[in-house]
Amino acid sequence: MRFSVVVFPGSNCDQDAYHAATEVLGQSAELIWHKDTSLKGADVVVLPGGFAHGDYLRTGAMARFSPIMPAIRTFADQGGPVIGICNGFQILLESGLLPGAMLRNKGLKYRCEHVHIRVDEVDTPFTLNAFRGQVLRIPIGHGEGNYFAPRDVLEGLEANHQIVFRYSSPEGQLGDEWNPNGSMHHIAGICNERRNVVGMMPHPERACERLLGGTDGLVVLESVVTAVQRASQRIQPAVQPVGSPVSRGGAVLGSHD
Repeated sequence: MRFSVVVFPGSNCDQDAYHAATEVLGQSAELIWHKDTSLKGADVVVLPGGFAHGDYLRTGAMARFSPIMPAIRTFADQGGPVIGICNGFQILLESGLLPGAMLRNKGLKYRCEHVHIRVDEVDTPFTLNAFRGQVLRIPIGHGEGNYFAPRDVLEGLEANHQIVFRYSSPEGQLGDEWNPNGSMHHIAGICNERRNVVGMMPHPERACERLLGGTDGLVVLESVVTAVQRASQRIQPAVQPVGSPVSRGGAVLGSHD
């Protein structure tokens, strides 16, 4: 399977994501420049962390107009798994692929530390290897991770079970003392209604090797490998016996010349 890691001017976690995909997961990966218009056969799209376009105007506000974004939107509309990590999450919000917006952190300080996040939903491509209530220890590094949305949007996220990760204590309890940025409803990550697009502020690609202090991020990354492999198995054509219409060159519905 192939990961396509999109690189914007100012991205600084693209190589981390590429390394995680290739060296840790053992999959193929391609770095996609933001001015490209093709995802080059992606099975998974990663919008990595960093400071796209220097975070001018707003985080992700300029990146939303990059030439690669229509291809990402088409890929997502077709059900392809997309994850935006940190700045990538901000870009997904600005582009309308996910609802809401990011504000400056409560306290107006950049936060770079390990946090705990609770997995609340396990029916996305990025959490299917997790169990509901599982707590992951994953690092953050951001100045604008304070998730905001109007009340009706928040109510919709809750009702549709679109809040995938919440900041929590190591035991999974919610509280302001465990919320590093003031994010509403302790939101650390959400998904779209179709559940194939996920945005999260913590960095799973920085938590997939013991040398880096932990491997909890593998829950997220290995989940999407499992999801793609399962999807591939579902669409594998059945083996046809010799003499069948297929083996004799007969027409099959859905085939292409």
